[in-house]
Amino acid sequence: MTMSEALTGDAAAVPSAGTSTMTMIQALRSALDVMLARDPDVVVFGEDVGYFGGVFRVTDGLQAKYGTSRVFDAPINEGGIVGVAVGMGAYGLRPVAEIQFADYFYPASDQIVSEAARLRYRSVGDFTAPVTLRMPCGGGIYGGQTHSQSPEALFTHVCGLRTVMPCNPYDAKGLLIASIECNDPVIFLEPKRLYNGPFDGHHDRPVVPWSQHPLAAVPDGHYVVPLESARVFREGRDVTILTYGTMVFVSEAAASETGIDAEIIDLRSLWPLDLDAIVRSVKKTRRCVVVHEATRTSGFGAELTALIQEHCFYHLEAPIERVTGWDTPYPHAQEWDYFPGPARVGRALRRAMED
Repeated sequence: MTMSEALTGDAAAVPSAGTSTMTMIQALRSALDVMLARDPDVVVFGEDVGYFGGVFRVTDGLQAKYGTSRVFDAPINEGGIVGVAVGMGAYGLRPVAEIQFADYFYPASDQIVSEAARLRYRSVGDFTAPVTLRMPCGGGIYGGQTHSQSPEALFTHVCGLRTVMPCNPYDAKGLLIASIECNDPVIFLEPKRLYNGPFDGHHDRPVVPWSQHPLAAVPDGHYVVPLESARVFREGRDVTILTYGTMVFVSEAAASETGIDAEIIDLRSLWPLDLDAIVRSVKKTRRCVVVHEATRTSGFGAELTALIQEHCFYHLEAPIERVTGWDTPYPHAQEWDYFPGPARVGRALRRAMED
């Protein structure tokens, strides 16, 4: 079954009244616009976020609309950005702070791990950190080693953090609104390669522009996609693919090219995880392939593999396959070999079906 045929539940298949066709950039901007208008405690800030509108133009026009006290620029100091956001959250605001690239979060690690993630526990619930940290992530734009990393596993390891990664405009807006309204700190990862349309994993080849994609039909107003909820992106009966972000579309291309009836689960919320959706699918198909762009060793796929082994062992008819990035620093010159592409995912699908 194709993705379009499988979509049910929280996404409209076609635009309707009160709905606009959006890119992921426009959907994220719409989410921020809705929340700035709806809640006076929401503030948006980061490097180049205000006057310039963000390096990827996500916040374009918001400062002009809401003023410099609600949407403003920050110094090039990630530790300071997150530290200020945690203080704002503790005193009742709901800050949305942008780390310009996920690669830049490392100087803010202490503030994220020791302050934001632990504030609720350390204060026995007297204080919370309702902070949303937006971070463009992943490769595909020739950004090299310091603009292309996928560090999601580092965040899922930290107790007290929520980690989210949408793959389409509809989910991007709904998940961002849900993140801003959440009382826990949320790491909101945005695959840069999907900002203006999905790619199938072949060299710069688009699947379809967002203007023609069913998940680009985005409600104009307020709505949420619940955190901790996965989506059955493509229904199938032969094998389950667990993935997220850009790799959702790579996996879809691999399934189509191999002719294998794969069920694709888009995790959306990496942690906490929708384990019920995963277990339900793997028990149905009895085979599983895990796909992510980040490096293999200690990547998030290892946790997924362990959970499947714990919860689905007696249902499995083949070993769990993992398809990931290489265990190397990000190789700018070999970027498209580093990515799991449809060919690599396809080989994993065939191995899973052989046993």
